[in-house]
Amino acid sequence: MNYADDYNNIPPAYRGRVEIEWVHEEGSTPPIQKMAPQRQGETRRDIYGQDEAYWKAKVHPWKEFLKTAEANYDSVHEKFMKKAMELSRMRFASRGQHRIKIMELDKAKEEMLKYADQIGEAKEALEKISKEAEESKANPDWLK
Repeated sequence: MNYADDYNNIPPAYRGRVEIEWVHEEGSTPPIQKMAPQRQGETRRDIYGQDEAYWKAKVHPWKEFLKTAEANYDSVHEKFMKKAMELSRMRFASRGQHRIKIMELDKAKEEMLKYADQIGEAKEALEKISKEAEESKANPDWLK
């Protein structure tokens, strides 16, 4: 336990855990009170001193990566389904035409798997950041 007579002498990383204790001289009426500090205009931080901007900067690239990977996956999935429907309608096509469609389906499937892996990677990273933020007592709204 440490004591300070000036709130500004406390490192920002520890300010969230400060208890202010008002000690009055003998004969004064108010009892000793404990209260959390309320400083106007002060940036809120987690227990390690990181603020909202830090967490948003950490989350934002992964959210953008996830958004792009999901859009790419959806686009390729739509292409895959269109090719599958074309193949199912090719009853009297030659073997060569069937093979071409199957090769196109295989290529689309590979692309879908690549984007599915990217989606998984982004979700895993975001989950890891979320757990880190929770351990750091960061405001969950900072990750939105």
